[in-house]
Amino acid sequence: MKQTTHPPDHLSAPVRNGAATVAPPPAPARARRRPTSPQWAAWAFLAPVTLYLALFYAYPLYRNLDLSLRNYTVRSFVQGNAPFTGIENYRTVLDDPTFAPALLHTALFTAVCLVFQYAIGLALAVFFSRHFRLSATLRALFLVPWLLPLIVSASTWSWMLNSDSGVVNAALHALGIAPVNWLTSPSWSLTSVIIANIWIGVPFNLVVLYSGLQSIPASLYEAAALDGAGAWQRFWRITFPLLRPVSAITLLLGLIYTLKVFDIIWIMTKGGPADSSTTFATWSYQLGFGNLLPAFGPGAAVGNLLVVAALVFGLIYLKVQRKQALS
Repeated sequence: MKQTTHPPDHLSAPVRNGAATVAPPPAPARARRRPTSPQWAAWAFLAPVTLYLALFYAYPLYRNLDLSLRNYTVRSFVQGNAPFTGIENYRTVLDDPTFAPALLHTALFTAVCLVFQYAIGLALAVFFSRHFRLSATLRALFLVPWLLPLIVSASTWSWMLNSDSGVVNAALHALGIAPVNWLTSPSWSLTSVIIANIWIGVPFNLVVLYSGLQSIPASLYEAAALDGAGAWQRFWRITFPLLRPVSAITLLLGLIYTLKVFDIIWIMTKGGPADSSTTFATWSYQLGFGNLLPAFGPGAAVGNLLVVAALVFGLIYLKVQRKQALS
């Protein structure tokens, strides 16, 4: 039996005009270029933000923590050879007689300011949501306290609340009311800085809550009105529940801002008289920079207490938001 051999595949070709054409060998497949990974592009976009957070947030927090754990003096602060003392600075702060009043003043200042800023801001936001004539102009005027530098606002309130030449006492005198020592009386100094801070913080609440009101469909109010719901019922059944996410972030941002308020209190009262308006923010400054012999470690410890308080409330907010998202 005869074996037939087949030519290689590259030699077999159809016969054209009596001559066999030899097919060229197949060209080698070109290596495919791998597309650039999108992960590198994502890191490239994140790099500026990461660098910014590391330089202006992470490093200052680390330095503040290091300050609170060492016995820094002016010389060691410059030379950088302060001895490690652990939590001794925190013990010094907790045993200080100023700690309890400062904690109470910080809590009162923050709570009262938050409640009144939110309540007044919400009332103004609902008022301006009606879009009447001059609504935009009045909204712009309400933004003035928020746009002014804090040193200007605090100085203005110091002049207005001056015991001798202030316009507030002049108005009280015209009404037959005895003048009040707003800034020099231990009974009124904390109230004075609270009033000033409420005035400064209301525009922020107004802007954020007004933006939240614009996202509520008008058809809900029309349907409620057809069902016979009054203005108060529409507010409690529609406006307030639908504003909860916006209200939560407004209160959280207001809390973080109010905890660290320093300029207004320092310019108006410097935490006095007799520490009657001292908060953690002003106390931290007094310890670190307000004395001839600064106590950098205890001052940093007080500042870290504020950071921890803000962090706790931030975690509570995230937990509440996660529960609402899952429900």
